[in-house]
Amino acid sequence: MTARDKTISGKLLHWYDAHARDLPWRAPPGAPAPDPYRVWLSEVMLQQTTVAAVKPYFAKFTEKWPTAEALAAADEAEVLAAWAGLGYYSRARNLVKCAAKVAARGSFPRSEAELLTLPGLGPYTAAAITAIAFGERAVVVDANVERVVARLFAVREALPAARKPIREYADQITPSQRAGDFAQAMMDLGATICAARDPKCLLCPLAGDCAAKKAGIAEELPLKAEKKPKPERRGVAWWIEREGHVWLVRRAGQGMLAGMRALPDNGWSAQADGAGEPPLSGDWRNLGAVRHIFTHAALTLDLHHCVTGASNLTGTGEWWPIDRLDEAGLPTLFAKVARLAIAQRS
Repeated sequence: MTARDKTISGKLLHWYDAHARDLPWRAPPGAPAPDPYRVWLSEVMLQQTTVAAVKPYFAKFTEKWPTAEALAAADEAEVLAAWAGLGYYSRARNLVKCAAKVAARGSFPRSEAELLTLPGLGPYTAAAITAIAFGERAVVVDANVERVVARLFAVREALPAARKPIREYADQITPSQRAGDFAQAMMDLGATICAARDPKCLLCPLAGDCAAKKAGIAEELPLKAEKKPKPERRGVAWWIEREGHVWLVRRAGQGMLAGMRALPDNGWSAQADGAGEPPLSGDWRNLGAVRHIFTHAALTLDLHHCVTGASNLTGTGEWWPIDRLDEAGLPTLFAKVARLAIAQRS
């Protein structure tokens, strides 16, 4: 580490001591490290999700399942229902698998290499747990850190190619002491000061060291490759109502939104034409459509409504009280559909 690198890490830690965000999964600067379980849970939840969105979910999970052992003993369907609305549901399924592994061995492993063997833990999460929970030096690079480092060293390559030099520069400035505080300081700087739009350079503790600021290109970095348009899909969902209840099914154990409660649909995840037969004959009417953007595709889902006297339907499902639908743990797509149905069906 050069003198300049030491200066950068020192300035950042000094800033963090005064400006660290107060987050429920964190320990204050200089305090004993937080429980590895809370660090792991928060980092998994925060993947592609905002802090504001994660806070209530983190509180709910840690109240219901305060330890890895408690989460390991939970029913996966119950965990998926509690996760509903956070998206990327494979994360929730991996939570249960990972908790089971941790419970079986008695604790979280301390090394990055061992952490990487756990279900759902990639390089970033393993490094974050190593640094924040165990205080060991690890290079922690999330989207906020990428932005800070790309600007600090004026990395002009476009992502994703820029990730290799960004990681090398991040390694260069990561100190051996206070590794967890440094990782969180970088995250906080990117989240609050070195923002994607309109970076607050006048408030930045690293402004004097920032090559992008000196070159007048801070807001342009990191450069991003042009996004390809998402493929368009169209599907149909069916709202089947009976005596104040709606028919819900459990989605298959593999594929998108696997294992979650949902409305019956036409298998839109595998097709684009919106075709399909309703689950029963009846007086169907179209209530409109919802639009939902997934990571890999954009979906328009038409909603058809029918009131039936039948007490059972073909296939496995359950009649769920409409006035308690918020307890069903519907994923965001079907929660949108349900809101449309409730607003339009009368």
